[in-house]
Amino acid sequence: MKIFGKTRIIVLIASIILLQSCSKAAENTNQAPPAPELPVYTVITSPATVYQEFPTALEGKNNVEIRSQVDGYLDKIYVEEGAYVRAGQPLFKIDSRAYGEQMNMAQANLQVANANIQKAKVEVDRLQPLVAAKVVSDVQLKTAKANYAAAVAAASQAKASVGGAKINVGFTTITAPVGGYIGRIPYKKGSLISRTDPNPLTLLSDISEIYAYFSMSELDFIAFQNKYPGATLNEKLKNMPMVDLVIADNSTYPEKGKMSIVDGQFDKSTGAISVRAVFPNANGTLRTGNTGRVRMPQLFTNTLVIPQESTFEIQDKTYVYVVGKDKKVTSKPITISGKTNNYYFISEGLSVGDKIVFTGIGTLKDGVAIQPKAISSDSLLKARPL
Repeated sequence: MKIFGKTRIIVLIASIILLQSCSKAAENTNQAPPAPELPVYTVITSPATVYQEFPTALEGKNNVEIRSQVDGYLDKIYVEEGAYVRAGQPLFKIDSRAYGEQMNMAQANLQVANANIQKAKVEVDRLQPLVAAKVVSDVQLKTAKANYAAAVAAASQAKASVGGAKINVGFTTITAPVGGYIGRIPYKKGSLISRTDPNPLTLLSDISEIYAYFSMSELDFIAFQNKYPGATLNEKLKNMPMVDLVIADNSTYPEKGKMSIVDGQFDKSTGAISVRAVFPNANGTLRTGNTGRVRMPQLFTNTLVIPQESTFEIQDKTYVYVVGKDKKVTSKPITISGKTNNYYFISEGLSVGDKIVFTGIGTLKDGVAIQPKAISSDSLLKARPL
């Protein structure tokens, strides 16, 4: 009996201990999970240059269609496709024999007209003394003078015909109006050439300078006007920094360009205005028809900088989570004034020294407490430059 009583006491004590352990486990299960540890970025200011890019089509300084001004067979081709030519250099030769004969005929007609002038003058000189002596009537003298005037007029007409014939003969040799590169030549020697042909003999492109044309929306144009000093648009263009050209392989063209002209009005169908930038092209690297992107710089002297991954969007608005002194996060809308590949520049919504959650914002909501883990802004900017 004594042994049985001791056993009951031991069982009772073990039960009490087990119940206490279960109670503690239940208490631990009901406790809130620990606050997540998240990296926190301190908002700073920094000077930065960002770029706005516009697709562009490139054209040479002069793109001239070379056409014949006379009809005839193509007799000679003096140049090769793709060759560089100087202004005044012969390009093509049209068979000139027919035009040469026309000039000979015009010159012969001029000689006849000059002879008729002399004949009419002799008649006037013969009649003048006879009229003075009243041997013949003055009507004959007046007729002779009229014939002389007609002969002079006919000579002038013949001289003009000679000039026109010489011009046509000159047109049979087609020269380069400007220096540049020869394009494709669709006609071959012996082809019949006409002034009304739909296709030109070739296209001559002066690419010593390249014009990059692109379109700017109304909002971009207003921002452009407000961005640079000057009372007029031309003054603003002069005060604008040089622009870059990104060519088709995504490399940057080594020469800087200058904004030079803006179209007179917006296109009603697109709501955009045409703008031109001029790039030097002394080496002929760029050609008419190339494509690329004009990159316009925008300098921020002292702007708030935050990483792009620290933001999220709701209904076309951009937000960040700001960490308060109580370590709780609050969503806050921000206004973005510019960006690079990794950063946003903020004009409204944040101040210098504000602390925002850097990464891990996908599961956060307002009022959630975190364990902030500060990250160095300088180290981040050094590892990922603006």
